[in-house]
Amino acid sequence: MSERAVLHVKGRILVGPDEVRDELWVVGGRVSYDRPSGARDIRTVDGWVLPGLVDAHCHVGLDRHGAVPEDVAEKQALTDRDAGALLLRDAGSPSDTRWVDDRDDLPKIIRAGRHIARTRRYIRGYAWEVEPGDLVAYVAQEARRGDGWVKLVGDWIDRDLGDLSACWPRGAVEAAIAEAHRLGARVTAHCFAEDSLRDLVEAGIDCVEHATGLTDDTIPLFAERGVAIVPTLVNIATFPALADGGESKFPRWSAHMRRLHERRYDTVRSAHDAGIPVFVGTDAGGTLPHGLAADEVVELTKAGIPPAEALAAGTWAAREWLGQPGLDEGAPADLVVYAADPRADVRTLRDPRRVVLNGRVVG
Repeated sequence: MSERAVLHVKGRILVGPDEVRDELWVVGGRVSYDRPSGARDIRTVDGWVLPGLVDAHCHVGLDRHGAVPEDVAEKQALTDRDAGALLLRDAGSPSDTRWVDDRDDLPKIIRAGRHIARTRRYIRGYAWEVEPGDLVAYVAQEARRGDGWVKLVGDWIDRDLGDLSACWPRGAVEAAIAEAHRLGARVTAHCFAEDSLRDLVEAGIDCVEHATGLTDDTIPLFAERGVAIVPTLVNIATFPALADGGESKFPRWSAHMRRLHERRYDTVRSAHDAGIPVFVGTDAGGTLPHGLAADEVVELTKAGIPPAEALAAGTWAAREWLGQPGLDEGAPADLVVYAADPRADVRTLRDPRRVVLNGRVVG
């Protein structure tokens, strides 16, 4: 295509939950709602159009063993792209993926630096493992390395206890979160269990990943403070298998994981009904494959979130939360085209007809 070539996108352009247009134009890789004059080599795509999906919890550059080579990270990013996820919040990775920013054919990534965990209290090879006295320094380091986010491991199995327990004393997380905020970064934390949540929220955390330990006691606190959750239900589906694997050594932990799994949908629905912001994330890149954002939207509807709101949690609302544009005038043309209305059936998201990234048809 020549420099004057444009892409004409027709059909039903879902600009936002309450705004639908009939067409848009892609000029110089950006969205325009005005027909360009003198355009040549016009290519047309048509269908139901959404801004690129968001996976607000994934890990490019990570697998079950730790950091991966660039060619493997590239395949992970391409898998997300081809599934329509064009904006990723990388919720912790030991890999340096800045090279992705130089590739206009790969999704945009918002990084949280590397996980920060308590010594011997997380998956080997994933995190900086430190003690409470060093937490502030490592948070400052990752705040400077990331793209406005820092990721803590809020709880993990305590082998002496034989169950999940909080990793950090209250004073340590208060100081760490305050330092991140001073540096302009938001803080999120991996949390499966119940007992880490109150301290983290009262310390000023911005988001909690998984949040399976939410209860009637802490849900109102999250809602009052506006703390978001990313439930990663496609990952929580693995809890029974994890519990089976740990049964002989950690029966208390295994029983706890099964309880968290059994009430997962009730937990998410109660959080949503209380007004807690809920966003789509898959936890891909550790043990799960990439490309599951559509499946997570479907999971949110199984939990009882209305389809329109589940869709927003992986598109418009998620982009606004992350400070990124959607199909706004002049924004990068990152969009996905479907054969049918995804508002009528969110399972449509699993089968994109076309993927457009930075104005180029890439899938």
